Amino acid sequence: MHIMEGFLPAQHALAWSAISAPFVVAGARRLKRVIEERPEARLQLAAAAGFTFVLSALKLPSVTGSCSHPTGTGLGAVMFGPPVMAVLGTLVLLFQGLLVAHGGITTLGANVFSMAIAGPWVAWATWRLAIRLGLPVTAGIFLAAFLGDLATYVVTSLQLALAFPDAATGLTGAFAKFAGIFAITQLPLAVAEGLVTVVVVNALVGRGMIRIEGARP
Repeated sequence: MHIMEGFLPAQHALAWSAISAPFVVAGARRLKRVIEERPEARLQLAAAAGFTFVLSALKLPSVTGSCSHPTGTGLGAVMFGPPVMAVLGTLVLLFQGLLVAHGGITTLGANVFSMAIAGPWVAWATWRLAIRLGLPVTAGIFLAAFLGDLATYVVTSLQLALAFPDAATGLTGAFAKFAGIFAITQLPLAVAEGLVTVVVVNALVGRGMIRIEGARP
């Protein structure tokens, strides 16, 4: 879903940066508090960021100016809450934009909002709902990662539709086209991400490296 460098009109790029900034600032404060209260969480934070980086780097061609890939943000959202994931996701996107030409700097705000903000909030809300409904932990983890991934691409489709509305059908038609193209690759990728996240969580919990109790934002 990384929108490539220079693809968005300047006013859209600036607007998404302005919208994303407060979430990242709030996330930085939350991250600082987590580290102060739980110094041992540094390794877990690094694992969450690394998981996001690896999965989101597995890209496939998709909509012009973008791509399809897993996001990897569901794990961090469940472990630490969406505010912290806003910071970790931003760092991942910044690193990818600067060093591996994946995404970009002018489109960083838009990519942050879709992958590091919208996706993690949906993942966290799904996880909390699953726990309240008494679903098995593995089901909750799968659904959180699956729906968080899909939410990212719904937002990216909206961002592209706002920037490039269809000449005949406008915003609605453009959104349907972008989302429809993304769905071809993203639905199976979201299922795969959910399964991989469950495997990783089970492995980490089994080794006593993390505890999953339903992170609060």
